[in-house]
Amino acid sequence: MQKTKNTSLWQIALAKFKKNKLALWSFWYIVFCGFIAIFAYVLVPDNSPNAKMQHIEIHTERPLFKTLLFKDYSKNKVNQSWLNRIFYGNKNHPLEKPINSYKIKNDTLVLQLFSKDSGVIKSEIIPLNGKNDYKIETKTFYLGTDKYGRDYLSRMLVGTRISFFIGFIAVFISLIIGITIGAIAGYFGGKIDSFIMWLINVTWSIPTLLMVIAITLALGKGFYQVFIAVGLTMWVEVARVVRGQVMALKQEQYIEAARALGFSNLRIIIKHILPNIMAPIIVISAANFAAAILIESGLSFLGIGAQPPAPSWGSMIKDHYNYILLGKGYLAIIPGLAIMSLVMAFMLVGNGLRDALDVKGS
Repeated sequence: MQKTKNTSLWQIALAKFKKNKLALWSFWYIVFCGFIAIFAYVLVPDNSPNAKMQHIEIHTERPLFKTLLFKDYSKNKVNQSWLNRIFYGNKNHPLEKPINSYKIKNDTLVLQLFSKDSGVIKSEIIPLNGKNDYKIETKTFYLGTDKYGRDYLSRMLVGTRISFFIGFIAVFISLIIGITIGAIAGYFGGKIDSFIMWLINVTWSIPTLLMVIAITLALGKGFYQVFIAVGLTMWVEVARVVRGQVMALKQEQYIEAARALGFSNLRIIIKHILPNIMAPIIVISAANFAAAILIESGLSFLGIGAQPPAPSWGSMIKDHYNYILLGKGYLAIIPGLAIMSLVMAFMLVGNGLRDALDVKGS
């Protein structure tokens, strides 16, 4: 007996999405960035909180720069669980000093501190006293160092967390507000719809970046304030889409049948209408995710986004855009390419979802 194939709309949409290779690769790139965002402190060379270990002596060194590092483990003894270390960085990260050379003499460690000027030699003597709290290693800075001598690769990877999570939280806030307001306006209509549309049009008329700046200044500068500010400005598009979809679906016969059976308005909206408008909501969420990353980067570039020492791709561009004129433009180009690639990936996934979920076009 031949088995019948599962031909549900979601199965058809998934099959169509898989055929779009560009969207599929973009999806896996987003998954890869999400993995980096979650486990950044496991992957980075500098796993100190916010990857902020500074080495002023080796500032703005080029990619693949190598040097000896003296690591002092005798300080920063803090009790920290492994789970806390994964998500917030290693609070017991050793203090580091770049050095040119070292030697052990009479139970002491003599360090020749790093200097680009061969004529300037500074030494430091460390008494060993049988302690094993020191280590000397050769470290490679694969993307070089920033203007404060911090490992640029570590800052880039940890910065993925801010750009990625801003999208999730901002889109979540916008969905909660937008779906609620849009469903109420579309389902009940009348004066309620007129008032909500007036509110939407007023909000829509205000430039997004200007509104985000105003909300951010009202809530204060900081990491979580940016999430809230971006989320509170992105609900308008969701509300407009949901309102239109609900107005179209509430005229369907199965909605009339639900009303005739005495179902409450809340049940009809949640159980019968919202599940049938998930396709456009998913598509607009992907576009809003990309927009949230761009807005956060712009705020950080202006200095009112994530605050130092938290690494943000926007703030990294701000700190180093003037180095373009000094022959080290990669310090601004690398985070710029990271923003561009992640935003493009979300836009391509959104376009792929739009084509895949458009079952009328199949």
